[in-house]
Amino acid sequence: MNDAALMEQELRLPVRVYIEDTDAGGIVFYVNYLKYFERARTEFMRRLGFAKAALLGGEFMFVVHSMDVEYLRPARLDDELAAGARVVEARGARLVFAQRVLRGAEEICRARVTVACVNSATHRPCMIPPRLREALVAAGALAPRSDTRQQSMEIPA
Repeated sequence: MNDAALMEQELRLPVRVYIEDTDAGGIVFYVNYLKYFERARTEFMRRLGFAKAALLGGEFMFVVHSMDVEYLRPARLDDELAAGARVVEARGARLVFAQRVLRGAEEICRARVTVACVNSATHRPCMIPPRLREALVAAGALAPRSDTRQQSMEIPA
């Protein structure tokens, strides 16, 4: 897949920086980027038809397993940002998202976030449901599965 096709798969959620997001110096406090990432993943799933409310009442849900974050530039009070999310891997019980926060065209923070699919009742890992995998393929977020090899790509630099 070329970079243009990958960019079309990325959901971008507008985010404004408010005073509550910043430290005493008016710079976004580092943990708030995680909140922006969560919002973008939530909207990504909602647009596939898997809203949080439905997931919480259903047979599966997602929990964050791990995250690798790089803070590249500071965001400041009143900045207009975009939080991006795209799936780069779906395998077994895991979805891996490439995420980033942009100020205009400038990438200011990026992360690779692994979420685990778990059974809502037992909280034990479970396979990603076929209907979710099919929705990801239909949306162009994943290549159709032609074999058992993992579908993955690196976060762009």
